[in-house]
Amino acid sequence: MNPDDAVCVYGAGHIGCYVGARLAAAGARVTLIGRARVVDELRRNGLGYSDYLGRRGEVPAAALQLGTGPEAAAGAALVLVCVKSGSTAEVAALLGTVLAPGTVVLSLQNGLHNAEVLARRLPACAVLAGMVPFNVVPLAPGRYHQATQGQLDARRHEALVRWQPLFARAGLALALHDDMPAVQWGKLLLNLNNPINALSGLPIRAMLHDTAFRRCMALAQQEALAILRAAGIRPARMTPLPPRWVPALLRLPDALFLRLAQRMLAIDPHARSSMADDLDKGRVSEVDFINGEIVALARRLGREAPVNARLVALMREAEAGARKVWTGPQLLARLRAG
Repeated sequence: MNPDDAVCVYGAGHIGCYVGARLAAAGARVTLIGRARVVDELRRNGLGYSDYLGRRGEVPAAALQLGTGPEAAAGAALVLVCVKSGSTAEVAALLGTVLAPGTVVLSLQNGLHNAEVLARRLPACAVLAGMVPFNVVPLAPGRYHQATQGQLDARRHEALVRWQPLFARAGLALALHDDMPAVQWGKLLLNLNNPINALSGLPIRAMLHDTAFRRCMALAQQEALAILRAAGIRPARMTPLPPRWVPALLRLPDALFLRLAQRMLAIDPHARSSMADDLDKGRVSEVDFINGEIVALARRLGREAPVNARLVALMREAEAGARKVWTGPQLLARLRAG
C-alpha cells in the first residue's frame, strides 16, 4: 500500500474491529482507535474475523497499530468513524485537531445525521455518509463475526472511488449511492427492530421464529412507513421486497414466513442487535437515533408515533435498571396499549 493510503478506524467496537480486520488482512495500513480496555484486549489476542459464509482471517497483535486518542489518526488518508451516534460531536471535535485538509472521513454509523455533525466540525475534510447493513457480534476476545449478509454503502463521491479496490480485496464491497439519505432511511426501517430484539433477550433468528415478536416488528415498521409517506420520504429497498411489503411479510404464518425469509436474508444463529449488546454491558443504546428519529419526525409533522415512542421508553427503562426479558405476547400487548 502507498503511505498515502493509511486508514484509521475511529471507534474500535464490533463494526470498527470487523471492518478494520478485513482491511488489514487485505494489506491496508490500518490504525484502530478505541477504549483502553479494547486496545489492551487486541494487544493480547490479535484481531480475527469470520463471517456467515465461513470465511475467516487473522491479524497478529504485532501487526496491529493501536491508539486510544485522536493523535493516532494523524496522517490517515481515510478515517472510518464507527463510534456510537451520541459520541459523534465529541469525536468530530477531537479529529478536528489532527486531520489534514482533504482527509476523507466516512461515517459508518447508525442513524441519519452523523455525517452532518462531522462535517460541521471538519469543514476542510471530505466528510461522507456511509452505512453498514450487516450485523457483527463478538465471539471471543479480539474475534468478530459478520452474522448477516450485506455490503457497505456510502454517498457517491470521487474521493471514495480510489478506495473501492481496497474494500473489494477485503471482501467488503463498497457501493456508492447518489441518494444516500434514502439508503439510510431504508436501513433505519430495519433497525427499528433493534429494541425489540434487545428486550426479547433472544438471538435475531430465534426471535424471528416467534409470531408475536414479528408482529411487534410489523407495528413499528408500519407506523414508521406512514410517517415517512406523510413527510414525502421514500426509503430505499434494503431487501428483495419493497419496504411497504415488509410488515405484511412479518405477519405471515410461521412456516410461510420462515420459508420466504430464508430466501431473502442470510442470518446465522450468532446474530444479535447492537442494542442487545448495549443492554448486556450496561451502556446507553442508540434508540434515540433510530426509533427516536421516527418519533421526532412525527412531531415535526404534528403527528404521533406511539409504537416507536413506547419502544424508546422501554429501552430507557431497561437501561436505567428496570430490565426484564419480555415474551412476544407481553411486548405485543404493551405496544398495542392505548
